[in-house]
Amino acid sequence: MAVIKARPFDITITPEKIALVVIDMQRDFIEPGGFGATLGNDVTLLQAIIPATARLIDGFRRAGLPVIHTRECHAPDLLDCPPAKRARGKPSLRIGDPGPMGRILIAGEDGADIVAALAPLPGETVIDKPGKGAFYATPLGDILQEKGISQLVFAGVTTEVCVQTTMREANDRGYECLLATDATESYFPEFKKAAIDMMTAQGAIVGWAATVDQIVEALDA
Repeated sequence: MAVIKARPFDITITPEKIALVVIDMQRDFIEPGGFGATLGNDVTLLQAIIPATARLIDGFRRAGLPVIHTRECHAPDLLDCPPAKRARGKPSLRIGDPGPMGRILIAGEDGADIVAALAPLPGETVIDKPGKGAFYATPLGDILQEKGISQLVFAGVTTEVCVQTTMREANDRGYECLLATDATESYFPEFKKAAIDMMTAQGAIVGWAATVDQIVEALDA
């Protein structure tokens, strides 16, 4: 076991029971011309966490621990994309529309892929999810059970939407959740802060928060 210095208090991790979940570090959210940019967002805010996220992933890989990647994307026929979801946000391009990196948030298109600097290695689990949460309509729960996982470290984007949703789903399923604070980001920095404050409040009601260095230091130890 190892102890990670975290907020609101330290968390003890069991290496054989912990995994990293990297949420939606996709070109459509992070690169110019993608879905995030079509919503009028400054994607450089999300690009800034790539180095820290890479360090976190490398720390898990060095320790021989599972790394799970998620991608929010839909089937080409959009049957798994509710019309209400497609209508939200007032983007210049909507889900399924042709864009500079292929159809927006469609499985198999370049834009739906994970950015090259964080690309999954052969053998790492990649979950395609049609919703904000990574447990909804995916095999994630079964995969974690098969691996004997009871603790999850989270990274990715955006903090207040897909990351927070997945952490809350995991918390409801009995997982202990830890968020890497410098490996997650929002298009709205105040939303990131608020989401972390909410999740760590009341004695880690949803989960804990720590920096990448704090997490990797414990893994290396």
